[in-house]
Amino acid sequence: MLNLITILGPTAVGKTKLAAKLAFEFNGEIISADSRQVYRGMDIGTGKDLNDYLVDGEKIKYHLIDIIDPQDEFNLFLFKKYFNSAFEEIRQKNKLPFLVGGTGLYLSSVLQNYKLSEVNFNNKKIKELDSKSIDELKSILLALNPKLHNTTDLIDKERIIKAIAIALAGNEIQNGKIESSKINSLVIGIMPERNEIKKRITERLKYRLQNGMIEEVENLIKDGIDFEKLNFFGLEYRYIGLFLRKEINYNDMFQKLNSSIHNFAKRQVTWFRKMEKEGVEINWLENPDHLKAKVIIEKFISDSKSLS
Repeated sequence: MLNLITILGPTAVGKTKLAAKLAFEFNGEIISADSRQVYRGMDIGTGKDLNDYLVDGEKIKYHLIDIIDPQDEFNLFLFKKYFNSAFEEIRQKNKLPFLVGGTGLYLSSVLQNYKLSEVNFNNKKIKELDSKSIDELKSILLALNPKLHNTTDLIDKERIIKAIAIALAGNEIQNGKIESSKINSLVIGIMPERNEIKKRITERLKYRLQNGMIEEVENLIKDGIDFEKLNFFGLEYRYIGLFLRKEINYNDMFQKLNSSIHNFAKRQVTWFRKMEKEGVEINWLENPDHLKAKVIIEKFISDSKSLS
């Protein structure tokens, strides 16, 4: 029986607005699958666009947005924990959960049933890693995880050690399954033509830079977020941080950031294609077409009922 609808796609394609409209029509609530929208005070750079959750005067409830401070650590294990909690809460209200976002690893952890282990960062074996050089630690991490998706794990020593701890704890797919899955999700993907995605990214970036994104990063710095942490958050925060440190000028910041977001979108698409190869069925739409998505959902619900 259908108990989850997933809306995924690369950045800047209109996932949230579409999901909010569908949640309004199908009595749903939204669970965000975005690795940065969990942080408070990081609004413009992460694209929260909270106005998108307002449909016909009604605010669609969302989960996993603004749940921790930027000073705190968030990871896949915590995402899955919070997802499970939100999923059960929504279902208990006889509503339909909508999982919405573009963080491939988070989406896969739900749709492909990752078996996760909580990580103990304080055990003796992990503490011993502190005596090793960064190059030695990088070699260990890449040996454990040759297909490392998150290259920010290679930025600093503490980050590399944490990534090793996660890998050692088996915080990866274990045969792609857990003992039983309570998730039966219809997956809808939004995938405009490549040049259209690039156009949307560039236009959105220009708008955000002119409407408070730089000031948002300045406020994070005032609140005690250092440049190393901004670098960890990546993309907008990394390059605006470099600009504020006067390491690059505004034009260079824009060009480098724009290019990096385009490359990020490519990596997202690659991840989604990988999910398909591994058995996740994605119903692709060229645009966030509300009527077409509605038809797909209604047909899936009808087919499910006829088979039950």
